[in-house]
Amino acid sequence: MSEPCNRPGPVQERGRIRRDVPRFVIGCEEDEQDMGQMEAGMKNEMLHQDDMEVYENESPSERQIVVGICAMVKKSKSKPMTEILERLCKFDYIDVVIFPEEVILEEPVEKWPLCDCLISFHSKGFPLDKAVEYAKLRNPMLINDLNMQYFIQDRREVYRILQEEGIDLPRYGVLNRDPDNPEECNLVEGEDHVEVNGEVFPKPFVEKPVCAEDHNVYIYYPTSAGGGSQRLFRKIGSRSSVYSPESNVRKTGSYIYEEFMPTDGTDVKVYTVGPDYAHAEARKSPALDGKVERDSEGKEIRFPVMLTAMEKLVARKVCLAFKQTVCGFDLLRANGHSYVCDVNGFSFVKNSMKYYDDCAKVLGNMVMRELAPQLHIPWSIPMEAEDIPIVPTTSGTMMELRCVIAIIRHGDRTPKQKMKMEVRHPLFFELFKKYGGYKTGKLKLKKPKQLQEVLDIARLLLVELGQHNDCEIEEKKSKLEQLKTVLEMYGHFSGINRKVQLTYLRNGQPKASSEEEDCKKDGPSLLLVLKWGGELTPAGRVQAEELGRAFRCMYPGGQGDFAGFPGCGLLRLHSTYRHDLKIYASDEGRVQMTAAAFAKGLLALEGELTPILVQMVKSANMNGLLDSDSLTDCQQKVKARLHEIMQKDQEFIQDDFQKLAPTGSPSLVNSMKVIENPVKTCDKVYALIQSLTSQIRKRLEDPKSADLQLYHSETLELMLQRWSKLERDFRMKNGRYDISKIPDIYDCIKYDSQHNASVGLEDTLELFRLSRALADIVIPQEYGINKAEKLDIAQAYCVPLMKKIYLDLQRTHEEEAVNKLHPLYSRGVMSPGRHVRTRLYFTSESHVHSLLSMFRYGGLLDEVKDQQWKQAMDYLSAVTELNYMTQIVIMLYEDNNKDPSSEERFHVELHFSPGVKGCEDEENVPLGFGFRPASSENEDKKPNQGSLEDLSQDQTDDALPVTELINLQRRSPMIRNRKTGSMEVLSETSPNHSSKGCTSHRLFQSCSRQSPEIKPAGGLGFEGCSMVPSIYPLETLHNSLSLKQVEEFLSKVCESSGEAQAKTMKAVSGLFDSQSQTSLYSPQQPLSSSGSEASFRPPAQPLWHGRIPSSAVSSAGPSSPTTDGSNLGLNFSFSE
Repeated sequence: MSEPCNRPGPVQERGRIRRDVPRFVIGCEEDEQDMGQMEAGMKNEMLHQDDMEVYENESPSERQIVVGICAMVKKSKSKPMTEILERLCKFDYIDVVIFPEEVILEEPVEKWPLCDCLISFHSKGFPLDKAVEYAKLRNPMLINDLNMQYFIQDRREVYRILQEEGIDLPRYGVLNRDPDNPEECNLVEGEDHVEVNGEVFPKPFVEKPVCAEDHNVYIYYPTSAGGGSQRLFRKIGSRSSVYSPESNVRKTGSYIYEEFMPTDGTDVKVYTVGPDYAHAEARKSPALDGKVERDSEGKEIRFPVMLTAMEKLVARKVCLAFKQTVCGFDLLRANGHSYVCDVNGFSFVKNSMKYYDDCAKVLGNMVMRELAPQLHIPWSIPMEAEDIPIVPTTSGTMMELRCVIAIIRHGDRTPKQKMKMEVRHPLFFELFKKYGGYKTGKLKLKKPKQLQEVLDIARLLLVELGQHNDCEIEEKKSKLEQLKTVLEMYGHFSGINRKVQLTYLRNGQPKASSEEEDCKKDGPSLLLVLKWGGELTPAGRVQAEELGRAFRCMYPGGQGDFAGFPGCGLLRLHSTYRHDLKIYASDEGRVQMTAAAFAKGLLALEGELTPILVQMVKSANMNGLLDSDSLTDCQQKVKARLHEIMQKDQEFIQDDFQKLAPTGSPSLVNSMKVIENPVKTCDKVYALIQSLTSQIRKRLEDPKSADLQLYHSETLELMLQRWSKLERDFRMKNGRYDISKIPDIYDCIKYDSQHNASVGLEDTLELFRLSRALADIVIPQEYGINKAEKLDIAQAYCVPLMKKIYLDLQRTHEEEAVNKLHPLYSRGVMSPGRHVRTRLYFTSESHVHSLLSMFRYGGLLDEVKDQQWKQAMDYLSAVTELNYMTQIVIMLYEDNNKDPSSEERFHVELHFSPGVKGCEDEENVPLGFGFRPASSENEDKKPNQGSLEDLSQDQTDDALPVTELINLQRRSPMIRNRKTGSMEVLSETSPNHSSKGCTSHRLFQSCSRQSPEIKPAGGLGFEGCSMVPSIYPLETLHNSLSLKQVEEFLSKVCESSGEAQAKTMKAVSGLFDSQSQTSLYSPQQPLSSSGSEASFRPPAQPLWHGRIPSSAVSSAGPSSPTTDGSNLGLNFSFSE
């Protein structure tokens, strides 16, 4: 294992060990260097005897490049450095030598180890002079320039260089003091300001020592805010600053004074690796309260941040100006601009595996590019797949991926519950008026303060009812009690799981519902609707994160040694400034948390969902982009017709099939055959619910079941409440059934079959089967029975979203028309404008149903003329349910070989997945034609299609075992066989289901995981938890649409919608006009700000209104100017 190190000149005798054995050694004095000390950190590497064969005939010119690490031991042995060096050693021709600290400090530079490339940087106690001397003596390639490191130690020089480069920095003044004569200086101090060299700095201002090693930075506050100062220092334990009542500035030493930037409590740390790569994170500003926020492992909490195109340019400038390849600097985002306030020189990101991979890859390629030709090492510059996302299309031509748009339903949730009551008490009218209900006739209350007011009214009325039975309170006591009980649940309001809607009724309720009294008063009333439940479950989080991971695999790139997990092509695309990502979610808590969990999986983020939600998910909760509260007239009529058909106490006849399933959809027809007689089926369902509630009551009486813990902390009492309410509501007083309760029944039984099977209730499968058959009719048909109705209702829901999709597609190709670089020439050219645009829209079932109806019935293609579209329509008709995590994906490609004005230049593909697998889906699942099926004649010449890998390959969390269903061997990310392109190993071909001679690739195998809180018990059920069902792979609906076809279809659909939608459209496009004049970044509050709705909240609670910063770890595209959500109307709170 050992190898002599006393090299005669620049390293010559290397390269004897077979090159797949990494070398990672500690250097020592030349005359006694012993390479026997292989670093213990090389995990997973099995060194066999045959690896040690010596190749006598190998050319002496094929030697290793030695990278020397010359730094203090605290830095050279730090975790990030170790992680990166381990990865650097994976390069065939690179060896790493760490200079021992005692050699650096005590030996002359002539005795320092030799190297071809030097990574050396200053820290406390490091002899920078000696390092400079060594570099002169040996002339190695320098990763970070050494002379510039003298400047980095002086804040005055740092600011001078930044200014010369035209980089924005805060307004500042330098106060130089003579240490022997500190009184003589140009400083005038007032009560609320200082004057430095004649320039006035009002408080708050910042006072920084000129020496960059001195971290005692003070911030002085004005008397109006209480005066005093905040004293910042290097982190000690969990503190990084402390408040002091001292208001006077320091009187000895030289300082920089600068204006204080209002950043809403966050600092952004940027880490470059060369001019074209930067990773950015935000952390809570130490000036905020001085408490370092740490996670459960004791690490400082940092949030992923997306850099704007301008900020990326700044990163490039800083890296080049200071000649530091690896360089950290601090950004302050304030007043719509980004300012650099500190340059730290050499520094690494902590605790990010993706960064370690990327950093090693960038550095390794840099070293090889520079030194391989000089040392005659046969190494060719790798084609960087992530630079330009080029993929083979289905016709075999190479195209560049330009845009991905996905509309995704939220993940698994607890059952939604709702109660309606008519209220007439003056206190409710006062509340309605107070929050502006009369403007629109509707009001939604979900803030803790508002819900508290509703609860106070309910309590007050119940007290009055208790005292006087004959008083004038018309609200039903049982309803008021339920209102009170639900609002008191959990003991606090977190604003995510309950809401109250009030609607003004001019003449009271139109007709008595099953729950209301028959005698009605005239005069106005309010309809109060209380909604609760519907929270994202742990299983829902896992589903969303898994899907995010799988989604990466649609992006090309990421092959090679560091492609240790699926889809790292996307991750690199993201870090190298070429990914413009925006994530939107409706205002429902479950939808927002799904979006955050998906983002976590997509971008390989770590940590809690709340910071990800705050930083990256935009609320699109206005004007129906992703939300819609009210039913249209057409929908009301359709529901009435559905009720009428489903109330017939006879078997369905041919006429009923015509009435209920005019489109002839097989899934509907099958369900009608299962049901036969709708009333008899409802009778059975009702009897089964009665049986279920009586079983739960018996369980409650059994002392053994007293402590039975159900899924997601539910109790048997709460489960009984759920089912008893459905039992009461389903059968009305007149003996007929309330068909609108069928989706709720199916919802509840689906939830309990999956998550609470361990309770062992009887007949749940029969209830599941019957309620599912009923729901398969009622749910899709609520969105229209015939094609005209389906289109009418769909337009009411999703025209704003379709207009937005139209703009997404248009902006992608229009912005590139001007002086566009040819892909091969743009390699390595910093072009922030050139990127893949990803737009993700998370929403609820209604929008997914509507959007699919638009594509199916809106006239995109003619089934008669287009065979592929006919097959796609048959497939969609056979899909029974658009389950959690249903996806509709649109991908836009560009063929750079075609004329820019040609219709063939841009190519659109449409994909779809019905989401999560149901309980008994396996045998009767409709089959599509796979993901991006390719024609057979191109099969043999088809290059790697990007990492279309299996979900189960990227399991960062060992607490989530993959079930036997897949039983795929996990590979270690770092030791995957470099010859296996991901398609060869991991794509699944399914010739049985594809058209003649076609091969189709499944985007990801369905993978079933357990949610984090699971402890497997014997048998099928889990105590208090459940399996996470797998998700159906994406199926391609069409893969050869032209952009022109799609744009014409979208614009036709949007134009044909009524006048009301046209106004909304105006608002959407108005948004973009106004946006071009707004600043790139408007300050937002990810952490806290007084009096703002959007202050940092506990993890369970999302931000309900728009003030949410834009997406994702260092990526492209401007952040959005935000609009406060309370100011409704047609404002949009998102950017394109």
